Amino acid sequence: MSRFVDLSAPIATSPPDVGDFQRTDVSSTDHAEGAAQIREMFGVPAELLRDGEGWANDSIDRLGTHNSTHVDAPRHYNSTIAGRPAKAIDELPLDWYHRPGVVLDVRDNADGEAVTVAQVESELARVGHELAPHDIVLVRSGRDAFYAAADYIARGPGVTAEATRWLYDRGVRVMGIDAWGWDRPLQMQATDALAANEPGIFWAAHQVDLEYSQIERLCNLGELPPTGFTVSCFPLRIVGASAAPARVVGIVPD
Repeated sequence: MSRFVDLSAPIATSPPDVGDFQRTDVSSTDHAEGAAQIREMFGVPAELLRDGEGWANDSIDRLGTHNSTHVDAPRHYNSTIAGRPAKAIDELPLDWYHRPGVVLDVRDNADGEAVTVAQVESELARVGHELAPHDIVLVRSGRDAFYAAADYIARGPGVTAEATRWLYDRGVRVMGIDAWGWDRPLQMQATDALAANEPGIFWAAHQVDLEYSQIERLCNLGELPPTGFTVSCFPLRIVGASAAPARVVGIVPD
């Protein structure tokens, strides 16, 4: 037997003040409307349906592929990776997405504070985990506590390009965080990039030119042990997409 930990945020209609960039809209029809549809489509009246009810139905009217807990594909980062066309989410191997996991605790990092190679090494040593190829590395920032807050996008540390490459060089192909993004908050990156007037600062870890997947907007990493569990994070098979929503689950043996 195993314990299943839901690491995904709920998908629900956004509050009215959320703009188009981050907005999700879900609409539903009830059983009475379903009964009316059945009568219109097939001529079957409500009296011939159990309790006079037809089907309930739901429609996702707006859901960006990055607007919930999701898995990024290399195509999100750049059009080419290592000189070749960057792969979309439906082109990546499924065996990346069901693997042993490890949680790195960086909750003491302030918003915008770098998660460095040294910190990754220190955390792995602290929890007693030796990375193996294709381990899934999850970074616990604690910012999932602010998931519904208006300033969620502006919170979180930032995993450096160097730390991202360090993980990749050890065979990690899927890495995730319980914050809005893997890099530092966008406004912080923008300020630094404009001040320096040079590339390689804004979106540095995303655009590190590596074929890997990020999981962003995770939740509930605190319910996992540091190591000794499995992560299942299969993305939806959206053809040509830069990312896809996923129901991310931690599987903890009893």
